[in-house]
Amino acid sequence: MPIYPEKIFLIGFMGVGKSHWGTRLARALNYPFFDLDEEIVRAENGRSIYELFEEKGEAYFRDRESETLHRFTALDQSFVMACGGGTPCYLNNIEQMNAAGLTIWLQSGASELAPRLLSELDKRPLLKNLQADQLMDYIEQKQLERSVYYQQAKRKIQESELSEDHLLKQLLYE
Repeated sequence: MPIYPEKIFLIGFMGVGKSHWGTRLARALNYPFFDLDEEIVRAENGRSIYELFEEKGEAYFRDRESETLHRFTALDQSFVMACGGGTPCYLNNIEQMNAAGLTIWLQSGASELAPRLLSELDKRPLLKNLQADQLMDYIEQKQLERSVYYQQAKRKIQESELSEDHLLKQLLYE
């Protein structure tokens, strides 16, 4: 029987499917699944990520994100966690995740992500001021900026190549 990493962190750009694949991976491993953004919302008494950005600013949110991540990495428990798109890019979070477990970068191109995110422009704080025709350029620019952090992941997987049938093999051993 293979030995699986105790803590698995899915990273990548917003809309890439970290929560979708994270829940499936957790189920396959019989691990609990956590969505980092949902854990922050819970700790902030239900205030949404959008509200936190609006009311307190991005710096406040990034501090809460890092604190929540550090709290989870200190747990003596196995889990799969979907992290926010910016999580690896702030406050040495990528180093924290790599030290605590396995990081997996789910990759997807802007042409795949833009249609997924188009209906969520008003729900995602970093997209709120964009028009539909600006979305593709924004995604490409942000992915370029974040790639230095994403590339530090221990595994890199093209999200479009994932399948339910080969989930463990693709995510853990490719």
